[in-house]
Amino acid sequence: MLTPFFCASVAHTAGTDPAYSSYGQRRSSRYCGVLPAITVAQPHALPLPLHPLRSPFMAGFRDFLKSGHTPTLFAAFFYLMFSFVIWVMNGAMAPFISEQFQLTPAQKGLLLSIPIVAGAIMRFPLGLLAQYVGRKTATLVELCLITFTMSFGYFFVHTYDDLLKMALLLGVAGASFGVAMSLGSGWYPPKYKGLAMGLVGAGNAGTALAALLAPPLAQAYGWQTVYGIAAIASLVPMAVVLFMAKEPPDRDEHASMREHLACLLEKDGWVFSLIYVVTFGGFIGIVTFLPTYYYDQFGVSKVQAGQLTMLAALMGAVVRVAGGWISDHWGGVNTLTVVLVAVAVTLVGVGLSAGSLVMTTLLLILCFAALGAGNGALFQLVPLRWPTSTAVAGSMIGEIGALGGGTVPAMMGQVKQHTGSFLPGFVVMALFSLLMLAVMRKMQLRWTRTWAEKGGRARSV
Repeated sequence: MLTPFFCASVAHTAGTDPAYSSYGQRRSSRYCGVLPAITVAQPHALPLPLHPLRSPFMAGFRDFLKSGHTPTLFAAFFYLMFSFVIWVMNGAMAPFISEQFQLTPAQKGLLLSIPIVAGAIMRFPLGLLAQYVGRKTATLVELCLITFTMSFGYFFVHTYDDLLKMALLLGVAGASFGVAMSLGSGWYPPKYKGLAMGLVGAGNAGTALAALLAPPLAQAYGWQTVYGIAAIASLVPMAVVLFMAKEPPDRDEHASMREHLACLLEKDGWVFSLIYVVTFGGFIGIVTFLPTYYYDQFGVSKVQAGQLTMLAALMGAVVRVAGGWISDHWGGVNTLTVVLVAVAVTLVGVGLSAGSLVMTTLLLILCFAALGAGNGALFQLVPLRWPTSTAVAGSMIGEIGALGGGTVPAMMGQVKQHTGSFLPGFVVMALFSLLMLAVMRKMQLRWTRTWAEKGGRARSV
């Protein structure tokens, strides 16, 4: 005897269970009305592999993108990346410039330090201006100044004194950091600030682009022509910011000047700044100095020196994003603890491996990975500590950090000229990293009782 229930059961299974799909439907239509009555157990669906786009990470990233304004995030990243290309351009072309003007190690160090120091000094005024006229407007003004600077370099630089003037003007590109970070992250809630700032901060990959592109262009067309090419290229980030960026809503229109400047009068502001001397100051100072170091220490070609520098700089830029994301989940304080130890160890290793190009490069890549993660971690903490004046706080911290970075090329040049070795300079930087680790571990006891969760995570709203 035939059982209609069997047909319905198989049809139901075929329609609802992926493991049985069309096969079950074909068997049902073929045997219904022919098979004898049998008992069919309900089959168990086979587990399906998790689709990559449905993974927790991708779901969280989609939530992150939906919580803010993606075009502004990209515009801030692109603007910062171009600014970094300009800021370290002299460092990338230093072997060419040094060869033409026959510079001493001390002269090289001074030439490479001036753009960093000038950029540091210009950061805070630009950040303060952005709080009142808007970050998008401040960004466009700065890009216009960059175009003027590149034009000056192309038409008016002929002597070493002219180079020093050009180096001073290059500082305008270094002023971009705090404003770019605030512009890109201003649309995102506190729990995503670290990731947003990490993505924008990855714009420091511009240091890698400068090291990769400037030397071959300088070799082909002359180092001064590179300034002219950059002047024309500056129109691209202007268009990106103009048409894609949207002013974030997180600016406090009624905050007083005293409230904006309050971070300058607080101990936390200075602790953050000195930690940033290690992470960002170390990053920008060493990456500016590296082409000269590779060229003088190992005798590689000018283009090869740029390529080797690019490897380390790119690692720092990429890992910065991971540093922000890790800090959102693990805590900025915890991340910085690992970072400061790693920086100290690798810097000493670089100084001791001056006879091996391979070992030096590997250690520098590890060092820059730690520095990049540290930059992302520290700026995950900034909006938690100063939620209504992030641009000003970020600019102030960036100013002190970059000022510290400006001492690196000058110090390394002086050390080399007077001792014949770069090792003492690397040791000094390593010791300062360990000092800031001790200071941070002491201060974080109060931080986790007032404005952050344990380890430096954002507090639940």
